[in-house]
Amino acid sequence: MADLGRLLMITGGGLLLLGLILMLAGRIPGLGQLPGDISIERGNFRVYAPLGTMVVLSVILTIVINIVARMMR
Repeated sequence: MADLGRLLMITGGGLLLLGLILMLAGRIPGLGQLPGDISIERGNFRVYAPLGTMVVLSVILTIVINIVARMMR
């Protein structure tokens, strides 16, 4: 039972940290307007696909997760 409690606390802390990162990421100028981000607006129709931003975030998160995984060994 203690393992489940620890897992829930770590998950909650991770979600809190992710929420803070997302709040701060909205203030980074240029994020969401990188080359590769697709934005189409026609009349009352709008499509936005942040492909460039997703690639950058994927690389950053991969590096962070690998560093954390190596520290846990």
